[in-house]
Amino acid sequence: MRDFRQPITQLGISRRRVLQGATALGAAALVGPLGAGNALAAPKKGGTLKIGMAHGNTNDTYNPGTWDNGYAQVFATARNGYLVEVAADGSLVGEVAESWDATPDAKVWTFKIRDGVEYHDGGTVTPEDVIASIDFHRGEKSTSAAKPFVKQITDMKADGKNVVITLEAGNADFPFVASDYHLAILPSKDGKIDPTSAIGCGPYKVTNYKPGVIAEMVRHPNYWKSDRAHFDAVQMLTILDPAARQSALMTGNVDVIDQVDLKTAGLMARAPNVTILQTTGTQHYTFAMDTRAAPFNDNNVRRALKYGVNRQELVDKILFGYGEVGNDHPIGRSNRYYAADLEQTSYDPDKAKYYLKQAGLDSLDVSLSAADAAFAGAVDAAVLYSNSAKDAGINIKPVREPNDGYWSDVWMKKPFCAVYWGGRPTEDWMFTVAYAKGAAWNDTFWDNDRFNELLVEARSELDDDKRRAMYREMQDLVRTDGGTVIPMFASYVMAHTNKIAHPETVGANWTLDGFRAIERWWFA
Repeated sequence: MRDFRQPITQLGISRRRVLQGATALGAAALVGPLGAGNALAAPKKGGTLKIGMAHGNTNDTYNPGTWDNGYAQVFATARNGYLVEVAADGSLVGEVAESWDATPDAKVWTFKIRDGVEYHDGGTVTPEDVIASIDFHRGEKSTSAAKPFVKQITDMKADGKNVVITLEAGNADFPFVASDYHLAILPSKDGKIDPTSAIGCGPYKVTNYKPGVIAEMVRHPNYWKSDRAHFDAVQMLTILDPAARQSALMTGNVDVIDQVDLKTAGLMARAPNVTILQTTGTQHYTFAMDTRAAPFNDNNVRRALKYGVNRQELVDKILFGYGEVGNDHPIGRSNRYYAADLEQTSYDPDKAKYYLKQAGLDSLDVSLSAADAAFAGAVDAAVLYSNSAKDAGINIKPVREPNDGYWSDVWMKKPFCAVYWGGRPTEDWMFTVAYAKGAAWNDTFWDNDRFNELLVEARSELDDDKRRAMYREMQDLVRTDGGTVIPMFASYVMAHTNKIAHPETVGANWTLDGFRAIERWWFA
């Protein structure tokens, strides 16, 4: 195994710097070996990049409200532009918006729209396009996964080159919300966007797309970032099987893969033409329980299941050390308000038995659905979970589900299933997307009055100490009452051939350089 650098720990964030439009995000970046000095070489244009990805469904669409897997997200950022971008070092920088500012209560935000940002069909981005693009995710009839965190918007209007957004309450984190991959800026007509169109204002334009199979793109010749989009063309391939994905890289059929099979990462690292790249951020792997369905509607059962998993064993055997133990809430150590003082939930069969008794049970029989489409090793993780839970009188039956269609047919359909989450840059964002009452991606259908109350209060609280205390309580509520078992936080582990070069700092907020490898990397 090669030695990995660990250059960046948590960075500070100040409200003033957020309001000024450039701030360091509390995030960590862990960059793997650079490989023949390629990462430090000057970028040059040319070539066709081929990426093999562990995601992609045949029912994926251009509809920005439905993007729910790594393939869709990387494809989205390759062809679209956003108001703001989370840079590789965690700072927030302008994209379609060249600057932004807010009123002292952080309730009214003004984004100045950059001149000359061109769509793939020759049109130019306008403030009206920005409003229509965000409006698509709002309203009672919206089914967008972004609906929960744009719901706070009460009014949007164009003011010359500016877009003025008014919130129902102050939110110092709002610029980070605007960076969400669902909120692509798309062309509009009569105040509406076309969610079936491939036209965007990003670095690449689509020439061929077969969902769940392949996407082909060519460089947008008038892309406004002259120092980005170095490849002439891009092919994105869905390769769900980890062995096939690795083989495609080793044989040169692809240049980059995500989700390296950690069992063979050490072997791959010894290959002369391959570089392993690791980043550590907020990615976590979970087992989600439908809290509406028996027996998961009893929190005693949920707590028993949390004490029945050997977390360190999963980190050692599933992640092969590329990660750390989780504590049943989704906030990572790199987040600003991470509650380091919370008691760690650990493997304890006696405590699990105690909670079963509190539920009136001597034993428990449940099925756990998993597929490697959820995360690499998910099926093996379910088996290990089953083995450790037996000592607590919990009989977990692992169910291997098909990879294809897992996110449409299993996730949020089966009552207990394996899930991966990339995490989010802020606590409010993560909680709003996946734990708020009624959120489209609240995959446990959890509803806790106190949590929902704190979620609103913390968002508009400008006193840092009070806000920290609120987020601590929310992490504790999710840990002790929520329907999610979060046994491990996982590093993003990718690989590329030594033909590929990238900046020295690689984004850790998502896989593949914050979903932007296509835009930021180049051929050496």
